[in-house]
Amino acid sequence: MNACKMLLAGAVALAAGAWSPAQAKEWKTVTITLEGAYAPWNMTNPDGTLGGFEPELAKYLCDHMKVECKLVPSDWDSMITSLNAGKFDVIMDALSITDERKKVIDFTIPYAATHAAFATSKDSSYANAPGTGTVVKMEPDLSGGKDSVEAMRTAFKGATIGIQAATVYAKFIYDNFGDIATIREYKTGAERDLDLETGRIDLAFDDAVYLNTAFEKANGELGFTGPEIGGTIFGIGEGLGVRKSDPELKAMLDDAIKAALADGVVKELSMKWFKTDVTP
Repeated sequence: MNACKMLLAGAVALAAGAWSPAQAKEWKTVTITLEGAYAPWNMTNPDGTLGGFEPELAKYLCDHMKVECKLVPSDWDSMITSLNAGKFDVIMDALSITDERKKVIDFTIPYAATHAAFATSKDSSYANAPGTGTVVKMEPDLSGGKDSVEAMRTAFKGATIGIQAATVYAKFIYDNFGDIATIREYKTGAERDLDLETGRIDLAFDDAVYLNTAFEKANGELGFTGPEIGGTIFGIGEGLGVRKSDPELKAMLDDAIKAALADGVVKELSMKWFKTDVTP
């Protein structure tokens, strides 16, 4: 090869290298955050470790991906901001997959799908509201459940409703009950539940499987009122939140979740922790 051709070949090689896509990140360790206070999804054990449905599912996912995972607790209301700031790699905290959240983070496929519901004291005047014991499927525009919402608005007029801040459930309550009830926000579900037990609020609205655990802690003094609400109004289910800049990690997690669903692990763990199958 003459000198001119050698120089040309080198230039082409350099140009090709300059325009080649960046190498995919190789994940060996992953930091997953959970609230550690949203039983039975996740909780802090007496020895300080994290337990519950999600930590046990996380172990399966990490083993499947062959990565080392570290579980760390953090505050619910700052999780998405902290994820994008690089404080951890994954959010795993019963995080509903919604179009609004998709604007700022990516989601895996869902690993669970649950209902939401109102809870109250069993001797409350708000107990046994219309629809109690049934499930209503609603779309984001309330189609499929407009009559149920109107019935609950009538039944709960003048009530004080407690919600955990920055949740999809909070938005639902503000949008549909903000004009007929007093809304009180709480940093954690546990703080809200205590006020419900002691009568400082009349109603709570949250994830139904979470509320079932709250009922156990309240020695059966609390119960559902009105219908459980399912459908896509709260998104397509619960998924893992990841940064938009980490598509490789999302793909790994998607593959692991598919394996957990196919292997029956999600069903097994949900029956253990929720006493019902939350497989999406």
